[in-house]
Amino acid sequence: MNTYLSVHPWKVIEEGFHPEDQRSSERIFSIGNGKFGQRANFEEQYSGDHHQGSYLAGIYYPDKTKVGWWKNGYPEYFAKVLNSINWIGVNVLVNGEVLDLHTWEVKEFRRELDMKRGLLSRWFTAKSPSGVSIEVHAQRFCCLQDDETARLSYSIKAHQQCDVTVESYLDSDVANEDTNWEE
Repeated sequence: MNTYLSVHPWKVIEEGFHPEDQRSSERIFSIGNGKFGQRANFEEQYSGDHHQGSYLAGIYYPDKTKVGWWKNGYPEYFAKVLNSINWIGVNVLVNGEVLDLHTWEVKEFRRELDMKRGLLSRWFTAKSPSGVSIEVHAQRFCCLQDDETARLSYSIKAHQQCDVTVESYLDSDVANEDTNWEE
């Protein structure tokens, strides 16, 4: 049994960075509001194994069923949820180096899903390949009262003098990873 998560009555908590469990964590720490949902992907670049996912309710595509055998009652097509625009993208450069937890040394890491407040939080400290240390605090939620509203907060604190560039972006060049026919 994998015990990298701790549980609180209203929270799921990940202490320490576990890249081997990244896809599971993205799923477990997902947020949504009934109109749209999102996996707990990192806001900044991540070149390690992950599955980017932002989804809108009611938007799907028919994916031809592909099975090695057939049973009565199997549909010819499945309805698959379409991977939508990634709205949380944040490019961070520190002295020209791209912040990427797959290539940086992660010193501290904590991810927390507060299910009572609907808030996903992440804190980490990391050291760049050239030795610059930074602290990052990221929070986001999908609003229930106004189901077309979401919020992202992303802050960086450098531990020494350095140049930090932050650029937020929308990425519409996303693809579904699980289509049966490589469409």
